[in-house]
Amino acid sequence: MIPAYNEEGCIEGTVRALAQKLGAEKITHEILVVNDNSKDGTQKILDRLALEIPSLRPLFNAGPNGFGMAVRKGLENFSGDAVAVYMADASDRPEDLVRFWRVMESKKVDCVFGSRFHRSSKVVDYPWFKLTLNRFVNNLIRLLFGFRYNDATNAFKLYGAHVIRGTGPFLSPHFNLTVELPLKAIVRGYSYTVVPNDWINRKAGESKLKIKEMGSRYLFIILYCLIEKWLSRGDYRKKEIPL
Repeated sequence: MIPAYNEEGCIEGTVRALAQKLGAEKITHEILVVNDNSKDGTQKILDRLALEIPSLRPLFNAGPNGFGMAVRKGLENFSGDAVAVYMADASDRPEDLVRFWRVMESKKVDCVFGSRFHRSSKVVDYPWFKLTLNRFVNNLIRLLFGFRYNDATNAFKLYGAHVIRGTGPFLSPHFNLTVELPLKAIVRGYSYTVVPNDWINRKAGESKLKIKEMGSRYLFIILYCLIEKWLSRGDYRKKEIPL
C-alpha cells in the first residue's frame, strides 16, 4: 500500500518496479496506491498505469488529508493476508519487500519490521539533520519501551491483516502513524522480527515530512502508546486462540 501526494516525478517508476519484482517472484499481490488529493499529475499517471498493470488499484482520498490519513484509508481498503506500507518516492526497494514476505512466511510472525540501521543495511543521502534527529527519537523509544528494535520510525513494515484489525482504530493523521502502528503491535503482544532494509533518498519531488510540525505529534503518540503499555493491564493484548 503506497500513500502518494504530488508524486508525479516518482510514482510511475515506483509502481512499475514493484509490479515487475513481485510478478517475477510469483507473489500474489495488489498494489494499492492512495492518492492523497494530489494537485499535480499523479492521478492521471495512476489511471494510465492501471490500464496496463492489472495488480494496480488506485484509490483517491478526497479528505481529510495527510500522510496518516492516506495510510489509514489504505488500511481500511486493502485486500489480502498482509499489508506493507511502502513509500511512493522509491526510497524503499522491491527486493526488500520480497524478503519481508518470505520471512513472514517462513517464520510465521505477525509483523516484519525493517531497519535501515543494521550493519548490513545501506543508507544513501540521508540528510544529516534528519538522521541525527532520527537516531535520537529512535533511541528514546527504545529506552521508554524496553526493546532493542532501532528503527520504529521507519514506515516500511509488513503487517498481517489480523494485526491491522487488532491495533485499530488509529489516531494519527500525519507521519506519526509510522510510530503508532509498530508500537501498538508490540504493546499488544503481536510477534515480530526485524529485517535489514536499504533506504535511498528521493531523486524527484520533495519530502512531505515537516520536522517542525511533527515533534509534538510524535511525542503525543509515543506517550499514548506508553500509557497503554503501563496502565491498560493488557486489556488490548492479542488474544491467543486455543487449538
